[in-house]
Amino acid sequence: MRLRYAPEDEAFRAELDRWLDEHQPSDERVHEPKQSSAHMPQWARDWQRALFDAGWLVPGWSPELGGRNATPTQQMIYFEEMSSREILRSANPQGLGIIAPSINDYGTPEQKERFLVPTLRAEISWCLGMSEPGAGSDLASLKTRAELIGDEFVVNGQKVWTSGAHHADWCLCFVRTDPAAPKHKGISALIIDTTAPGVERRPFPELSDNEFCDFNEVFFTDVRVPKENLMGPLNGGWPITQGSLAHERAMLWITYAYDVQRAVKALVELGKSEGPNGKPLGEDARYRDAVAGFYVDAQALMTMGYRGFSKFLKGKSAPEHSLLKLYGSESLQKALLFGMEALGMEELDLACFGPQMWREGSWAIQYLRSFGATIPGGTSEIQRNIIAERVLGLPRA
Repeated sequence: MRLRYAPEDEAFRAELDRWLDEHQPSDERVHEPKQSSAHMPQWARDWQRALFDAGWLVPGWSPELGGRNATPTQQMIYFEEMSSREILRSANPQGLGIIAPSINDYGTPEQKERFLVPTLRAEISWCLGMSEPGAGSDLASLKTRAELIGDEFVVNGQKVWTSGAHHADWCLCFVRTDPAAPKHKGISALIIDTTAPGVERRPFPELSDNEFCDFNEVFFTDVRVPKENLMGPLNGGWPITQGSLAHERAMLWITYAYDVQRAVKALVELGKSEGPNGKPLGEDARYRDAVAGFYVDAQALMTMGYRGFSKFLKGKSAPEHSLLKLYGSESLQKALLFGMEALGMEELDLACFGPQMWREGSWAIQYLRSFGATIPGGTSEIQRNIIAERVLGLPRA
């Protein structure tokens, strides 16, 4: 059995590679410090528009939406190449990867005209209002309230962990519009102007990086939202939350596989460094065995992902994606922890950089940041529940 892509798919890859060789931004630009996940410096806006104009922003979509009607296999090739080159399509990933597809799936024609193309062309940026102090993994418990009064919704409540809110122009916000309905039934999705009166955004820094401030608390006090900013049916927002999370998970496994590969390369390089015993770390057989194990993890991620993708192409359900989300995020975390522990006391020198992941940082800092990677697309705890119930057929607790 020989695993390889069809000639037309390899031609697609070659065309993409030629375009990226000519147009991709420099490493200095790509790794330039950002202020948040909704902060879009001019070079990032220009880069996203270049991708849009060339049909390389969302290749599976039509040309008028920044694509080229690529097949599912070609889309996977696209994400492989972008991940291997460590290129972000957008400085506002939630806007491009979650909210734009949600608008395309659920928005009215007027909402698509007003918001979709400007988002794709990096003219506006977004945050996603989901989590609340009492509704994180259990999103259906959200309490932020929106009352329809005449032609406007009046919104009151609080969101938290809202990435990039202080730089975002708009928020796709999930609110409770029928408090008497079962908790999954009374939720709606509203598009809220973050500069509207009554919206207060309070950014707070991460302990691992005081210069990068992404998370926010967002408070809504009698915020008036036009009725036409309701996305999807009234009280029908729960399917949109699931659709949004599905978009987030779509190609996450490729990202994790390449992240683990990147960590393995860094561990190989680290093996040349002097360990606590004064000898190169790589001379220790236990170190080499552990690094080999992480390499196998990365290969397993890719292979399992291909198997799940093959099922998807055949119209079959693919439980692999929950397994990949869990296995990928935690394999990366274990690899970063191993690098930190291998250095011993030397790791206290925070100038000893680990692999470039989210941003630059020492092995310890990257390990601490990795806990955040277990959250997007469903936390590890949620993924274990999904695997137990939907894959293994275990009863609910």
